[in-house]
Amino acid sequence: MLFSDLDLNKTYSYADYYKWTFAERVELINGKVYEMMAGPSSLHQEISGNIYNPIKNYLKDKGCKVYFAPFDVRLPRKGRDDKSIFTVLQPDICVVCDVAKIDKKGCIGAPDIVVEVLSPGNNSKELKKKYDIYEEAGVKEYWIVSPQNQFVTIHILDQAGKFQPLRTMSADDIITSPVLPGFSLDITELFKDIVVDED
Repeated sequence: MLFSDLDLNKTYSYADYYKWTFAERVELINGKVYEMMAGPSSLHQEISGNIYNPIKNYLKDKGCKVYFAPFDVRLPRKGRDDKSIFTVLQPDICVVCDVAKIDKKGCIGAPDIVVEVLSPGNNSKELKKKYDIYEEAGVKEYWIVSPQNQFVTIHILDQAGKFQPLRTMSADDIITSPVLPGFSLDITELFKDIVVDED
């Protein structure tokens, strides 16, 4: 099957998604197909690495696991079988502390932390859908990283199950995390030597 063979008006499940072998990377949001960028830019990769590596180092011998895209996160709403799952996302980085959620296909259930690094290909409609889905699924922390503006916004899930944004953090601020006590990431170091192409 080719990506062009898909009927984008149709609703698909993870059972369909798992069979696809075309080159394009896609995500499912409530059964609808969203094509991802063909491949992350070098800028995107550098920033992702600047976040992933400190988290990976921090988590050594702590039980939680950190993963980077492509890594399927299946978010079931009713059943957990493949035909009952209609949302499959590939966050840039995710931290999973309940290792029972990890299987050979990726993660089933909400990660504790999701990090999305924005790119010119992101659109506001897609971002709003993901925000709502991560909130509903129970992701404890949702980080949105803007390379163009060099800031990070972290949303924390409150006791009512709603995201509450912390203030936007930029140069000289330090990211800390309720999920990862003792972890810190200097925003200045995160964006050090990062040059944004204005084209």
